[in-house]
Amino acid sequence: MALVRERTIIIIIIIIIIIIIIIIIIIIIITADVIYQKLAEAAELIVDKSPYYRYTPANVLENDNFKLYWNRSIITDKTIPANRPDITFTNKKTKTTYLIDIAVPNTHNLAKTITEKQSKYQELSNEICAMWKQNTVQVVAIVITSTGVIPKSPSQTLRRLNLHPNTYIQMQKSIILGTCSIVRNFLNYKSDHRA
Repeated sequence: MALVRERTIIIIIIIIIIIIIIIIIIIIIITADVIYQKLAEAAELIVDKSPYYRYTPANVLENDNFKLYWNRSIITDKTIPANRPDITFTNKKTKTTYLIDIAVPNTHNLAKTITEKQSKYQELSNEICAMWKQNTVQVVAIVITSTGVIPKSPSQTLRRLNLHPNTYIQMQKSIILGTCSIVRNFLNYKSDHRA
């Protein structure tokens, strides 16, 4: 009896861990989709303004003024381990590139995660600046928790990307709806299989 109880507890813990991992992955994808779509709209790289949950990012979008990469490795002259930011956005006129990386930490690790993301891509930033002959290359960490908690000054991050301040509100809404949907589907699945 005790062995069955221990196995049940272990299975429940594994299921909870899997759900948490799925939620984190979906949150990163949702957040990246929202940011990518907003950048593409602002740069006039797309004309279709479909809702974020119907939008599928293209790997590369480009026009005369901007270039936008989605989840692509950046090939450099020297080997750099952190060479795949979630989004790479280049303004060709100002010769400015943004390496945008999205993270979903625990609430208490919010500030630490921002610092880690910025230092993680610093070497890539320096290499791109030299290779692509950019005036500046900035690392932008967009951090939001699975419960929708955001940094104290999210508008600074969005201002660097010339995005509207309410973009974080849209991300929060999409994350909370996505998290609720996953939990609801899981609970419905469990109740359907118990009957």
